[in-house]
Amino acid sequence: MSFSNLDTLYRQVIMDHYKNPRNKGQLQDGSLTIDMNNPTCGDRIHLTLKVDDGKITDAKFDGEGCSISMASASMMTQLIIGKNVKTALQLSQLFSNMMQGKDYGEDIADDLGDIEALQGVSKFPARIKCATLAWKAMEKGLKEEQQ
Repeated sequence: MSFSNLDTLYRQVIMDHYKNPRNKGQLQDGSLTIDMNNPTCGDRIHLTLKVDDGKITDAKFDGEGCSISMASASMMTQLIIGKNVKTALQLSQLFSNMMQGKDYGEDIADDLGDIEALQGVSKFPARIKCATLAWKAMEKGLKEEQQ
């Protein structure tokens, strides 16, 4: 597939998650609630995670933000549901590496699912905070839970 076609596909995936977000809403019985914002652009997220026996059994998000921020939250919640906390934190590190343009292990790219569509954001430093907001919220909540 040519770069142009791949770029178009990635944009379509991002817009699909933005217009039809997965796991949008709030968990009433969520064991973790995390609120974060990006003051430079106004993005904000309210993330609720249900963690049972070290496994993320449900995740929902709500908030306001640009297409990249909200699509990233949608993709992240889809990816982490059913994962144990350790794996979710490892995926967050992989995503962070991808956003920073670092090697994130092409052999595990399949593990990232739709998230890989956001790799082009790394070329726009001002947008990296948008893409990582939900991930930072998830990390914060899970790390606080572990303490």
